Amino acid sequence: MTDIEIAQNTNLENIIDIAKKAGIKDDYLELYGKNKAKISEEIFDDIKEKKDGKLILVTAMSPTPLGEGKTTISIAIADALQKIGKKAMLVLREPSLGPVFGIKGGATGGGMAQVAPMEDINLHFTGDIHAITVANNLLSSIIDNHIYFGNELQIEKVVWKRCLDLNDRQLRKVNTGLSGEKNIVSREDEFCITVASEIMAIVCLAKDIYDLKRRLGNIIIGYNKEKKPIYAKDLKAEGAMAVLLKDAIKPNLVQTLEHTPTIIHGGPFANIAHGCNSIIATKLAMKLSEYVVTEAGFGADLGAEKFFDIKCRKAQIIPNIVVIVATIKAMKYHGGIDKEHVQEKNIMAIKEGIKNLYTHIDNIKNVFKAKVVVALNHYANDDTEEIDIVKDCLEERSVPFYLVDGWEKGGEGAMEISREITKDEYNSPNLNFVYQDNDTIKEKIEKVATKIYRAKSVNYSDEALEEIKKIESMGYSNLPICIAKTQYSFSDDAKNVKSEGEYNITVKKVELKAGAEFIVVIAGNIMTMPGLPKIPAAEKIDINENGKIEGIF
Repeated sequence: MTDIEIAQNTNLENIIDIAKKAGIKDDYLELYGKNKAKISEEIFDDIKEKKDGKLILVTAMSPTPLGEGKTTISIAIADALQKIGKKAMLVLREPSLGPVFGIKGGATGGGMAQVAPMEDINLHFTGDIHAITVANNLLSSIIDNHIYFGNELQIEKVVWKRCLDLNDRQLRKVNTGLSGEKNIVSREDEFCITVASEIMAIVCLAKDIYDLKRRLGNIIIGYNKEKKPIYAKDLKAEGAMAVLLKDAIKPNLVQTLEHTPTIIHGGPFANIAHGCNSIIATKLAMKLSEYVVTEAGFGADLGAEKFFDIKCRKAQIIPNIVVIVATIKAMKYHGGIDKEHVQEKNIMAIKEGIKNLYTHIDNIKNVFKAKVVVALNHYANDDTEEIDIVKDCLEERSVPFYLVDGWEKGGEGAMEISREITKDEYNSPNLNFVYQDNDTIKEKIEKVATKIYRAKSVNYSDEALEEIKKIESMGYSNLPICIAKTQYSFSDDAKNVKSEGEYNITVKKVELKAGAEFIVVIAGNIMTMPGLPKIPAAEKIDINENGKIEGIF
């Protein structure tokens, strides 16, 4: 059966019962049918004195077009923790419609390790991403309306982008205001995908609705003739945006196929945004359970770095252990084998490609100073000798290594690694940030580039240098950085999969996100509005004569 068929043929518990299992009272539930609910913010008053549970971060080696199964592993581990008698919760990001209809597919796991209702979560879910899209575009319309009616604030340059939660390369650059009406000012504009919108980041980093409204007001929408910033609050836009987001800020409760309580909330990409679910969701789960399994997007150089340097810094949380997901296929791919031949046995490619995994392990252990274990996402056709080579190589480095059969066996396939991560040795978490708040912006960029990406140095465009100078003059240099770059390589070149030779990171643009309270650094040829592949997944998605959705994976 396909993933969606497995999910559709699994009997789910009523979400009220899942809430009881998690310790959530009915009073705090807002039901979206039988299998989904939102959790009201009032719950925090009830649980604030509870001790925090242990946090498990799941990340991965550098991703490949084959998929590494990070979410599948996260789900399997959470289910396994429940099986060994621990009170566990899973916390994930919401899928974006861009990948669902594009090339990557959904983000609800696979096989017997899934969150459900799978098709709902992968599509409109509870409307959070739509609310973010509308709030973003409301601000755009308010900006242009202000300009139309006389431009009292003297806006000269608009930096705020419209957004859409779909992959649409045609919208990367657009001309707007072409109707020819009197007072309409035409200009070149841009779209980003909703999950890269600053409002998505704000929802994920805000501590409550009041902090959300404050951050919305602090969004910089443009600059006047004196190059001074103009904020959303100058347009009196933050109240209306907050109203649109009043439900979106509430975490969503669902379940795994094995009925483990799961919170899914927020969905920023990790290559072009900060790649973590909401702070509200993570902190809520830590109050409700002994063990919380969460994940950060793409490889550890992107998602995990931002999890540590942005999310942990802001939320004052530390993971007890980091699980790095690897696959035999990914190691061969990073060893120089194309995706059509990774199923063929190739010891040399394994030995070459495992270097990618080594670098991620070294970053977690020796840069961030966190404890690490490797989970090999096991496929039925994996060669035993190749697995043994990986195991021996990691044992030489004293890195715990476990096979996980989550896709085939669900929680039963992750029992060994779950027993490992509940050992007492992981009870005292530690974390070292790559950079400090008082470092300069260039120092922060260069520390991430050289320590995490292993680049020789950093090159800057004139535009980037000018923007850095402006941000520092405005007093925002203490903010963390969020580097947008390709996920396929440690370098900023997607084709340099093996990250070979000496390379530099090239910073093309720097953008201040005063509402999200971080600085976006755009490196290489990364786009904040993705495009569809030649044959998009949308071509296979359909609804059959029985009213069931097909083709989502």
